[in-house]
Amino acid sequence: MRVLLAEDDDGVAGALTEALYDNGHAPARVKRGEDVLARHRQADLLLLDLGLPDLDGLEVLRKLRAVSPLPVVVLTARGDERSVVRGLRLGADDYLVKPVRLAELLARIDAVARRAATPSAPAPRTVRAGDVAVDLDARRVLVGGVEVRLTTKEFEVLAALAARAGTAVSRQQLMDEVWGDAFLAVSRSLDVHLTQVRAKLGRPEVLTTIRGFGYRFGD
Repeated sequence: MRVLLAEDDDGVAGALTEALYDNGHAPARVKRGEDVLARHRQADLLLLDLGLPDLDGLEVLRKLRAVSPLPVVVLTARGDERSVVRGLRLGADDYLVKPVRLAELLARIDAVARRAATPSAPAPRTVRAGDVAVDLDARRVLVGGVEVRLTTKEFEVLAALAARAGTAVSRQQLMDEVWGDAFLAVSRSLDVHLTQVRAKLGRPEVLTTIRGFGYRFGD
Protein backbone atom coordinates (compact mmCIF):
# COMPACT_ATOMS: atom_id res chain seq x y z
CA MET A 1 0.00 0.00 0.00
CA ARG A 2 0.96 3.63 -0.45
CA VAL A 3 1.06 4.88 3.13
CA LEU A 4 1.14 8.62 3.75
CA LEU A 5 2.93 9.18 7.07
CA ALA A 6 2.23 12.53 8.76
CA GLU A 7 4.87 12.82 11.50
CA ASP A 8 7.03 15.84 12.41
CA ASP A 9 9.52 13.94 14.61
CA ASP A 10 12.42 12.82 12.38
CA GLY A 11 13.43 9.91 14.62
CA VAL A 12 9.93 8.46 14.86
CA ALA A 13 9.32 9.02 11.15
CA GLY A 14 12.56 7.24 10.25
CA ALA A 15 11.69 4.16 12.30
CA LEU A 16 8.14 4.00 10.97
CA THR A 17 9.23 4.51 7.37
CA GLU A 18 11.74 1.67 7.65
CA ALA A 19 9.18 -0.67 9.26
CA LEU A 20 6.58 0.10 6.62
CA TYR A 21 9.07 -0.42 3.80
CA ASP A 22 10.31 -3.71 5.26
CA ASN A 23 6.73 -4.98 5.35
CA GLY A 24 6.05 -4.32 1.69
CA HIS A 25 4.43 -0.89 1.88
CA ALA A 26 5.42 2.27 0.00
CA PRO A 27 5.69 5.01 2.64
CA ALA A 28 5.81 8.75 1.91
CA ARG A 29 6.47 11.07 4.83
CA VAL A 30 5.15 14.61 5.33
CA LYS A 31 5.59 16.93 8.31
CA ARG A 32 2.62 19.31 8.04
CA GLY A 33 -1.15 19.07 7.96
CA GLU A 34 -1.28 21.18 4.81
CA ASP A 35 0.84 18.55 3.05
CA VAL A 36 -1.64 15.83 4.07
CA LEU A 37 -4.51 17.77 2.51
CA ALA A 38 -2.50 18.41 -0.65
CA ARG A 39 -1.27 14.82 -1.14
CA HIS A 40 -3.96 12.55 0.29
CA ARG A 41 -5.16 11.47 -3.15
CA GLN A 42 -1.76 9.86 -3.75
CA ALA A 43 -2.16 7.45 -0.80
CA ASP A 44 -4.09 4.29 0.08
CA LEU A 45 -3.90 4.91 3.84
CA LEU A 46 -2.92 7.79 6.14
CA LEU A 47 -0.91 7.27 9.34
CA LEU A 48 -1.59 10.50 11.22
CA ASP A 49 0.16 12.06 14.21
CA LEU A 50 -1.97 14.71 15.92
CA GLY A 51 0.91 16.97 17.00
CA LEU A 52 1.70 18.61 13.68
CA PRO A 53 3.37 22.06 13.60
CA ASP A 54 0.86 23.94 11.41
CA LEU A 55 -2.56 22.33 11.96
CA ASP A 56 -3.82 20.19 14.80
CA GLY A 57 -4.18 16.61 13.60
CA LEU A 58 -7.85 16.49 14.56
CA GLU A 59 -8.50 19.51 12.35
CA VAL A 60 -6.62 17.80 9.52
CA LEU A 61 -8.84 14.74 10.03
CA ARG A 62 -11.99 16.88 9.99
CA LYS A 63 -10.98 18.61 6.75
CA LEU A 64 -9.97 15.31 5.15
CA ARG A 65 -13.25 13.60 6.03
CA ALA A 66 -15.17 16.40 4.30
CA VAL A 67 -13.71 15.27 0.99
CA SER A 68 -12.29 11.76 1.23
CA PRO A 69 -12.97 8.26 2.68
CA LEU A 70 -9.21 7.55 2.81
CA PRO A 71 -8.51 5.05 5.64
CA VAL A 72 -6.87 6.83 8.59
CA VAL A 73 -4.93 5.35 11.49
CA VAL A 74 -4.13 7.90 14.19
CA LEU A 75 -0.78 7.33 15.93
CA THR A 76 -0.21 9.91 18.64
CA ALA A 77 1.02 10.57 22.15
CA ARG A 78 -2.44 11.88 23.12
CA GLY A 79 -4.02 9.11 25.12
CA ASP A 80 -6.67 11.06 27.01
CA GLU A 81 -10.22 9.85 26.57
CA ARG A 82 -11.46 13.11 25.04
CA SER A 83 -8.89 13.02 22.23
CA VAL A 84 -9.54 9.34 21.50
CA VAL A 85 -13.31 9.87 21.33
CA ARG A 86 -12.96 12.98 19.15
CA GLY A 87 -10.58 11.22 16.79
CA LEU A 88 -12.91 8.27 16.30
CA ARG A 89 -15.99 10.47 15.94
CA LEU A 90 -14.23 12.63 13.34
CA GLY A 91 -13.68 9.52 11.23
CA ALA A 92 -10.43 7.81 12.25
CA ASP A 93 -10.55 4.10 11.42
CA ASP A 94 -8.24 3.26 14.33
CA TYR A 95 -6.52 5.17 17.14
CA LEU A 96 -3.20 4.08 18.67
CA VAL A 97 -1.28 5.75 21.49
CA LYS A 98 2.53 5.99 21.43
CA PRO A 99 4.63 4.11 22.24
CA VAL A 100 3.20 1.22 20.27
CA ARG A 101 4.76 -2.08 19.29
CA LEU A 102 5.57 -2.12 15.57
CA ALA A 103 4.03 -5.58 15.08
CA GLU A 104 0.73 -4.35 16.50
CA LEU A 105 0.82 -1.16 14.42
CA LEU A 106 1.42 -3.12 11.21
CA ALA A 107 -1.38 -5.55 12.09
CA ARG A 108 -3.78 -2.65 12.74
CA ILE A 109 -2.82 -1.05 9.42
CA ASP A 110 -3.49 -4.33 7.59
CA ALA A 111 -6.86 -4.73 9.36
CA VAL A 112 -7.98 -1.23 8.41
CA ALA A 113 -6.84 -1.80 4.82
CA ARG A 114 -8.83 -5.06 4.60
CA ARG A 115 -12.00 -3.37 5.82
CA ALA A 116 -11.54 -0.55 3.32
CA ALA A 117 -11.02 -3.01 0.47
CA THR A 118 -14.29 -4.90 1.07
CA PRO A 119 -16.01 -4.81 -2.34
CA SER A 120 -19.28 -2.95 -2.68
CA ALA A 121 -21.99 -3.18 -5.29
CA PRO A 122 -20.89 -1.69 -8.62
CA ALA A 123 -22.28 1.73 -9.42
CA PRO A 124 -24.55 2.08 -12.46
CA ARG A 125 -22.73 3.12 -15.62
CA THR A 126 -25.48 5.43 -16.85
CA VAL A 127 -27.28 7.67 -14.38
CA ARG A 128 -30.64 9.25 -15.17
CA ALA A 129 -32.64 12.11 -13.72
CA GLY A 130 -35.76 12.93 -15.69
CA ASP A 131 -34.75 12.96 -19.34
CA VAL A 132 -31.10 13.68 -18.53
CA ALA A 133 -28.79 10.67 -18.94
CA VAL A 134 -25.12 10.77 -17.89
CA ASP A 135 -22.99 7.93 -19.29
CA LEU A 136 -20.03 7.83 -16.91
CA ASP A 137 -17.94 5.46 -19.04
CA ALA A 138 -18.50 7.03 -22.46
CA ARG A 139 -18.42 10.55 -20.94
CA ARG A 140 -21.61 11.49 -22.81
CA VAL A 141 -24.63 13.48 -21.68
CA LEU A 142 -28.04 13.18 -23.33
CA VAL A 143 -30.98 15.49 -22.69
CA GLY A 144 -34.22 14.26 -24.21
CA GLY A 145 -32.18 11.86 -26.34
CA VAL A 146 -30.04 14.67 -27.78
CA GLU A 147 -26.33 14.80 -26.92
CA VAL A 148 -25.15 17.88 -25.05
CA ARG A 149 -21.52 18.89 -25.46
CA LEU A 150 -19.69 19.67 -22.22
CA THR A 151 -16.10 20.65 -21.68
CA THR A 152 -13.85 18.22 -19.79
CA LYS A 153 -14.20 20.07 -16.49
CA GLU A 154 -17.95 20.59 -16.93
CA PHE A 155 -18.42 16.86 -17.44
CA GLU A 156 -16.24 16.02 -14.44
CA VAL A 157 -18.34 18.27 -12.21
CA LEU A 158 -21.57 16.71 -13.48
CA ALA A 159 -20.15 13.16 -13.28
CA ALA A 160 -19.03 13.68 -9.67
CA LEU A 161 -22.63 14.56 -8.78
CA ALA A 162 -24.25 11.92 -10.99
CA ALA A 163 -22.08 9.17 -9.51
CA ARG A 164 -23.76 9.97 -6.17
CA ALA A 165 -27.22 10.60 -7.57
CA GLY A 166 -29.78 11.50 -4.92
CA THR A 167 -27.04 12.23 -2.38
CA ALA A 168 -25.90 15.64 -1.16
CA VAL A 169 -22.29 16.30 -2.21
CA SER A 170 -20.33 19.03 -0.46
CA ARG A 171 -18.52 21.81 -2.30
CA GLN A 172 -15.26 20.55 -0.78
CA GLN A 173 -15.82 17.06 -2.18
CA LEU A 174 -16.52 18.41 -5.64
CA MET A 175 -13.48 20.68 -5.69
CA ASP A 176 -11.24 17.92 -4.40
CA GLU A 177 -12.46 15.37 -6.93
CA VAL A 178 -12.47 17.64 -9.98
CA TRP A 179 -9.46 19.85 -9.26
CA GLY A 180 -7.53 17.25 -7.30
CA ASP A 181 -6.63 19.23 -4.20
CA ALA A 182 -8.94 19.89 -1.28
CA PHE A 183 -6.66 22.52 0.16
CA LEU A 184 -5.94 24.65 -2.91
CA ALA A 185 -9.04 24.34 -5.09
CA VAL A 186 -10.61 27.64 -6.11
CA SER A 187 -14.26 27.92 -5.08
CA ARG A 188 -15.11 30.41 -7.83
CA SER A 189 -14.11 27.91 -10.54
CA LEU A 190 -16.76 25.50 -9.27
CA ASP A 191 -19.46 28.18 -9.38
CA VAL A 192 -18.61 29.10 -12.97
CA HIS A 193 -18.62 25.50 -14.19
CA LEU A 194 -21.90 24.66 -12.46
CA THR A 195 -23.55 27.70 -14.02
CA GLN A 196 -22.37 26.56 -17.45
CA VAL A 197 -23.56 22.98 -16.90
CA ARG A 198 -27.01 24.17 -15.82
CA ALA A 199 -27.30 26.41 -18.86
CA LYS A 200 -26.32 23.65 -21.28
CA LEU A 201 -28.64 21.05 -19.73
CA GLY A 202 -31.60 23.41 -19.64
CA ARG A 203 -33.08 21.39 -16.77
CA PRO A 204 -32.72 23.49 -13.58
CA GLU A 205 -34.60 20.91 -11.51
CA VAL A 206 -31.91 18.26 -12.08
CA LEU A 207 -29.17 20.07 -10.13
CA THR A 208 -30.29 21.21 -6.69
CA THR A 209 -28.30 23.68 -4.59
CA ILE A 210 -28.20 22.77 -0.90
CA ARG A 211 -27.65 26.07 0.84
CA GLY A 212 -24.51 26.21 2.96
CA PHE A 213 -23.37 22.71 1.94
CA GLY A 214 -23.25 21.74 -1.71
CA TYR A 215 -25.34 20.18 -4.49
CA ARG A 216 -27.41 17.13 -5.47
CA PHE A 217 -28.08 15.48 -8.84
CA GLY A 218 -31.62 14.08 -9.15
CA ASP A 219 -34.03 13.28 -6.34
